[in-house]
Amino acid sequence: MTSKVLFLRNDPTATEAMLADVFTEFGFDIDTFDVVRPDRDDAPAGDVIFPDPTDYDVIVPLGARWPVYDEALRNSWVGAEMDMVRRAVDAGVGVLGVCFGGQLIAQAFGGSVSRSPAPEVGWYDVAADDDQVVPGGRWFQWHFDRWTLPPGAIEIARTPAASQAFVLGTALALQFHPELDSELLELWLAHDRDGEVAGIGSSHDELRLQTKEFTDDAAARLRLLVRGFLNEVVRARPST
Repeated sequence: MTSKVLFLRNDPTATEAMLADVFTEFGFDIDTFDVVRPDRDDAPAGDVIFPDPTDYDVIVPLGARWPVYDEALRNSWVGAEMDMVRRAVDAGVGVLGVCFGGQLIAQAFGGSVSRSPAPEVGWYDVAADDDQVVPGGRWFQWHFDRWTLPPGAIEIARTPAASQAFVLGTALALQFHPELDSELLELWLAHDRDGEVAGIGSSHDELRLQTKEFTDDAAARLRLLVRGFLNEVVRARPST
């Protein structure tokens, strides 16, 4: 029987990119779910009815431009997505959270998320404790918030500025963006209208050059990451 993965597109600009290729290589059928449609870009709060996570082997909550702790969002679809994530982990479904998605996992299980005093945008060296799950090295970052670990979580990667990965049950939360390729970067740069990136210290052209330099290596490590997630987190851990 074919395995199924559901990508939760929390933001129309934050797609699965290279993650889709890797899950396809590993034999997964792919479904996507648009949480916030493009026509709701300027007012993302609103009620959303999510698919049943137990219809899937893995769900992947992706990134978003909005804070996961925004009250209007938390009282609408973020709260519902947190319920979905808890149901998934309770049922033994794998959950791979990316940036906003990782922060949502943290918040769903009792951690906190708040503005980071040191935002990270660009390619940063991530120190990892277990290269079989999260290979260390340069990963792409684009985040202005950071989490505190929820009770029972095991941190497995970090930078000096923020926790970068933790495992909790069948969930793996990532602060960085392993999915990023040059096409996705261009989409994000097009939305950087107020110059937030330059304020962090990297020009758009610098990010383009770094991405061309580092993407191939990151793509190879992404395959190791997904394999480690499936073998060491989802299949190796009983449901809670």
